Amino acid sequence: MTTSKQLKEVALKHFALHGYEGATLALIADEVGIKKPSIYAHFKNKEELFIQTYLDSVKEELNFSKEYVEINKNTVLSESLSNYITEHIKRCEENNNTKFFIRTSYFPPEKFKELIREEANIYVDQLEQIISLLIEKKKQVLKHGIKPGGATSAFLTLLDGLTVELLYGTTKRLKERREESWNVFWQGIEKEKEKGDTKKNE
Repeated sequence: MTTSKQLKEVALKHFALHGYEGATLALIADEVGIKKPSIYAHFKNKEELFIQTYLDSVKEELNFSKEYVEINKNTVLSESLSNYITEHIKRCEENNNTKFFIRTSYFPPEKFKELIREEANIYVDQLEQIISLLIEKKKQVLKHGIKPGGATSAFLTLLDGLTVELLYGTTKRLKERREESWNVFWQGIEKEKEKGDTKKNE
């Protein structure tokens, strides 16, 4: 028996690939294995299916970040932040949920622009809290004058810039900018090690 969850999973793939205008209920229904009118037993129209799919995608992205921080709570800060960038880029390239979330957040359909902007801002605020918790626990490695909140803002700005590069640039340029911007970011926030200090940042 077809469920709303199954419909949203298939719809997500179509919306991620074709956008709101390009995806059709007929193709979504066909892939699920039902007739188009059967969709209306779960969603009153395409608009509702799209919005519910987007809201679910926001939750999924936040869940990824929460789980990542939990798994990496005992990892040195430089490694956990650098690997987060790697995972984010990988998800943008391979994960349908992330593809859909990024495409919709950056290029929202005009009719949903205000709603998506509001939800995207909520996502950014919550992501900032999640990353800030990770940095707060390792704040002893931060340079004097650099607070966890400032380091978090700089990190998320770096992440946003690399996401735009991923969308518009080349693989070669993305790799170069990722390496160069990361080095500048980390050198800008890391506390200088004292002589004889061989202990790794924790």
